Amino acid sequence: MTGDDDQSRGQAPRKRGAEDMIEPASNVDPRKVSAVLDEARLRQQAIGARLRQMFDEVVNEPVPDEFLDILRKADKRSSENG
Repeated sequence: MTGDDDQSRGQAPRKRGAEDMIEPASNVDPRKVSAVLDEARLRQQAIGARLRQMFDEVVNEPVPDEFLDILRKADKRSSENG
């Protein structure tokens, strides 16, 4: 049953997870499917951690002097005109 089926019955659609998107064949060991999903989750967590680390590095970089000069000039102009 999909979320669309729930809506047609007047119910709120249910959330779908990775398990809903992967339909194991009937002859596949459910433990192997679970292991694959666990590995995918771990990979996503590692990617997320690395992205957060990269973002933090960028945020903590100093602002270039040229950019600060541009901001100062813009502030000066807006205070003169405002």
